[in-house]
Amino acid sequence: MPKRAKPASLHIDYLDIDGRTVPITALHNPRARRIIVRIDLAAGSVQVTSPSRRGMAKALLFAHEQREWIAERLEHVQPPVPFKNGAHIPFRGREHIIRHVGTRRAEAEGRGPVWRTRAADTGGLPEICVTGHISFLQRRVTDWLRAQAREELGERTLAYAQAFEVRPARITLRDQTSRWGSCSATRALSFSWRLIMAPPHVLDYVAAHEVAHLRHMNHGPRFWNLVASALPAYETAKTWLEVHGPGLHRYGADPFGTNDEA
Repeated sequence: MPKRAKPASLHIDYLDIDGRTVPITALHNPRARRIIVRIDLAAGSVQVTSPSRRGMAKALLFAHEQREWIAERLEHVQPPVPFKNGAHIPFRGREHIIRHVGTRRAEAEGRGPVWRTRAADTGGLPEICVTGHISFLQRRVTDWLRAQAREELGERTLAYAQAFEVRPARITLRDQTSRWGSCSATRALSFSWRLIMAPPHVLDYVAAHEVAHLRHMNHGPRFWNLVASALPAYETAKTWLEVHGPGLHRYGADPFGTNDEA
């Protein structure tokens, strides 16, 4: 099935909320049934979607009329955390510090461009050490986290596929914001690489959830019974995602496009 074209960005406006300039991106999507306003909790921005090109001005006006609702939601938006030297980020549910280190140290220890140092070796929090020019730090950390997620999710997905006696067509990683995983009609599974920042039992739950869809393409009783057969306490992970999941999207966001040392 051919991929559907993404809605085109038509206009960018701004909303002043308590002295804060909030960007509003206006989109046209003919599949939308009504004007929709969404808050990007990672970027602290607003997206308004209109089903009609002619209704763009009306859509922007509608967004401005929702100022109080937008302001209330933005109160809960935490500031973005770029992948920069000294930043604290979660990895497998545990707080880590990003450290930019010299290439000589990596060569002396026989390391690659990115590696993890245990808390027992640092005397404090565990660290994610990164070599190379500081301008490459954000990309290197992102690539390393994606590689860790690919390995972990691939291993867990195949384990659950064997347990549920199913076989996925392929497994891919994305940076999707609307869902943590998906299962297509072609048996292709897709996951958010940001799951590697969540506790292991949460990653396990999403892997089991999507693999279970290869047996039941719905959320009926048989589907949940299958998930529970592998993870009896899956509700704990499900709740964690609902409460803490949105906050994972703020990590790696760099609104100024810099990686300067703190």
